[in-house]
Amino acid sequence: MPYDSAATRSRLLDSAYGEFVERGLAGARVDRIASAAAANKQAIYLYFGSKGALFDAVLDSRLAILADLVPFTPTDLESYIGALFDQFNADPGLMRLTQWKALERDGASEAERDAHLAKAEELGNAYNVSPERGMDVMMLTLAMAQAWNSTAATIRNPGGADASARILRHRKAVIAAVSAAADALLHGE
Repeated sequence: MPYDSAATRSRLLDSAYGEFVERGLAGARVDRIASAAAANKQAIYLYFGSKGALFDAVLDSRLAILADLVPFTPTDLESYIGALFDQFNADPGLMRLTQWKALERDGASEAERDAHLAKAEELGNAYNVSPERGMDVMMLTLAMAQAWNSTAATIRNPGGADASARILRHRKAVIAAVSAAADALLHGE
């Protein structure tokens, strides 16, 4: 069977995602990633150059997947935040990966920075506000979408209510909060 470099690279990204979500950059081991991907660990260095570059590639690829699954709609932030909230709950590993990144690495990748700046500019253009004001809305929107998974279950559902009903109530609260914040920030600068 001929060697398929694209398939190997894809398997490495998938395996690395699980390893980085579980252990972060510092705790991840290239031998575990390679073994889980049924690849030689030298392939990691061949395709990515270093463990840190592999981490960046994993984060960029997962953020690209998120952007495909949840297209940004500057004129319908309620739908955007609802879909973003749903996706974070469907794949809580993405939030964990970004938390590891915040703990272990400074700054943002070029792709991450460009995506945020583009969204801020789209908001600015859609509502005739500055890109800075658009970025404020984006940061608040992201924080609200992530709050559920950033909070311990015993805090977010202290009474032990039906979990599926509780998450739906919180989702509605997030959408209402984003709508109110966006209304206050985007109308009247």
